[in-house]
Amino acid sequence: MTHPPYDAHVPHEPYSSVPHEPYPPQQPHLTYPWQPPPPAPPPPAPRLPRHPAPGRHSDLRRLRGAYRIQRRVATFTALGYFTLFLVLSALAPSFMTGTVSGGLTTGLLLGLCQVPVTCLALVLFERTARRRLDPLSELLRRQTGAAAARDGGDRP
Repeated sequence: MTHPPYDAHVPHEPYSSVPHEPYPPQQPHLTYPWQPPPPAPPPPAPRLPRHPAPGRHSDLRRLRGAYRIQRRVATFTALGYFTLFLVLSALAPSFMTGTVSGGLTTGLLLGLCQVPVTCLALVLFERTARRRLDPLSELLRRQTGAAAARDGGDRP
């Protein structure tokens, strides 16, 4: 048997248009006849259900919109008061240095009121969450739980 020299060009088609046949599956070679057969491959993963996701999309949109409004109101309440305090400090120094009673100036009084205003924003945030957002999110949770029970899956 003769081989072509190393520098000889051997024509071949690496990407031929003829599809290659896959190799037939072979049984693994068992060393001993009493050796147990290899374990079977795991079953395929279950497919996702074809029915729509639990909850209507409008419910999710309402929940996202309510959260967005709630965040904006709380943020603008706290930051708006602080911005008002800064603007008054910069543009109305005579007003901020005026005395309210004793040695307490208007600027110091407004600065001390920043803490109660921030606490008020937090209380309003929690109150509106309990009143408006929690019932809607609980409804979506129940729908999700019912859908999971219907599918027989362990999805939360």
